[in-house]
Amino acid sequence: MKKTHIVLLVLVVITISVIISVFLDFSTYETFASASKQPGKNIYVIGFLDKEKEMVYNQKLDPNHFTFYAKDKSGNMNKVIFNGEKPRDIEKSEQIVMMGYIDAGTFHCSRIQMKCPSKYKKDMVAVGSSS
Repeated sequence: MKKTHIVLLVLVVITISVIISVFLDFSTYETFASASKQPGKNIYVIGFLDKEKEMVYNQKLDPNHFTFYAKDKSGNMNKVIFNGEKPRDIEKSEQIVMMGYIDAGTFHCSRIQMKCPSKYKKDMVAVGSSS
């Protein structure tokens, strides 16, 4: 093989690996406990909104500050500060996927994705029979 072929092959491999690393997200879902062991590192946590605890959002005072409490899948409760406006219908969501980091025992969230309840419930499905 010529040196130019080897160099081109190496460049192609490097280019493909850069493209894959940019477009694929290899992150995993963590809990608040495992996030506290990695302070400052951005992670994803799947949780549930605690509707019994106070939610603080004052659109006139600071429209980009929403504070609430969430419970992760392990049952750990944590205070969450979201740097954005309160998501519409967050109270109706079944689950919340939060991206952020732990700092001083508080989860600082930069992105929220809500998992809403399904429109289709098992008990609402009509079952027909042929005669």
